Amino acid sequence: GPPCQGFATSNQRTRSLSNKQNWMFREFVRLVKSWDPDWVVMENVKGMVETAGGTFLSEIASQLQALGYAVSSTVLNASHFGVPQKRSRLFIVGSRDNVPFKFPENKNTPDTPVSDAIGDLPVLAPGASIDVLQYGHSSPSVYAQLLRNGQTEVSGNLVTNNSSRVLSRYPHVPPGGNWENIPPNLLSNYRDYRRCHTGIYRRLDPQKPSVVIGNFRKNMLIHPYEHRGLSIREAARIQSVPDNFRFYGSIGFQQQQVGNMVPPFLAKAVFGAVIQS
Repeated sequence: GPPCQGFATSNQRTRSLSNKQNWMFREFVRLVKSWDPDWVVMENVKGMVETAGGTFLSEIASQLQALGYAVSSTVLNASHFGVPQKRSRLFIVGSRDNVPFKFPENKNTPDTPVSDAIGDLPVLAPGASIDVLQYGHSSPSVYAQLLRNGQTEVSGNLVTNNSSRVLSRYPHVPPGGNWENIPPNLLSNYRDYRRCHTGIYRRLDPQKPSVVIGNFRKNMLIHPYEHRGLSIREAARIQSVPDNFRFYGSIGFQQQQVGNMVPPFLAKAVFGAVIQS
């Protein structure tokens, strides 16, 4: 899909028709015209539905229809498809020859909590830099066993090395809490800390699915038990990435890869519906 930042509900500064990035869906449509595939699948944030009164969603649908595609769209929540994360995303599907398409239905299974997703992974410290380690001592959940798939060690055990100022804030945040739990004197470097959005310094609740995994380094997303940020592998587990998938590049680049992806379990459900059509 095209860049999503201009459609995010947390972005009220450039979430408009005037943001040039918001029109990059035209490049997507250009590629569709060039490749002429039987099926088209586009993913973006839920905010695209409301941005500019739905203008962008309407434009995408009309331009794909002009190329001969029957177009369907809906918002799917990853947690309804086994992903341990409350992540709502817009999907737009186009089919040639008016082939009918039906989006996948919710699995109606209990939510997968964060503890099931990452409880068996290694205990780490802030700034952890050894990529491959043995698994932790906790017994893996059914979800973790599925992603481990018989492996005895796992990659991605890299954690941002926060400053002492940032680390001093983590112990004050309870599971499910955020920056509002941090004493004001520890937020003195912010021009106006009261304007922080709710996702800043969010500690994950181990008994619930995670909040959205986006830029988890910038947001200082906190491990449910340990006073540090999430590792690459922990974030990838919450995205439903199998443990045998390795990330490369700098830690910042790996974090970006994890945050930008479509959760594999959700992608599998969508493409499974395409195959069945």
